[in-house]
Amino acid sequence: MDTNQERRYLEAKQRVKDIKDFYMHFIAYGLVIGFLAFLNFKHGFDTYPWVLWPALGWGIGIAFNAASAFRINPFFDKNWEKKKIEKYMKEEEEMAQQRWE
Repeated sequence: MDTNQERRYLEAKQRVKDIKDFYMHFIAYGLVIGFLAFLNFKHGFDTYPWVLWPALGWGIGIAFNAASAFRINPFFDKNWEKKKIEKYMKEEEEMAQQRWE
């Protein structure tokens, strides 16, 4: 197997692992928050819905986990990366030329 194909295989394998880990995290979230909601409803949800706090906090973590697993990044997409790489390569080339002049 050539190096490029091996690298692509390892990246795909890591991506599948990330997605699998996200689904396991999501299932654990559903089970635990479901149990906490049951406890909260059984012992006075009308007085104080405390289950919303762990659901919100853990839900934020789930959202970040999903963004990572599914490669969702609204700020730093591939075009941004490409532009930055080209910019830094151009700067490095200009600096190298200035050193030799």
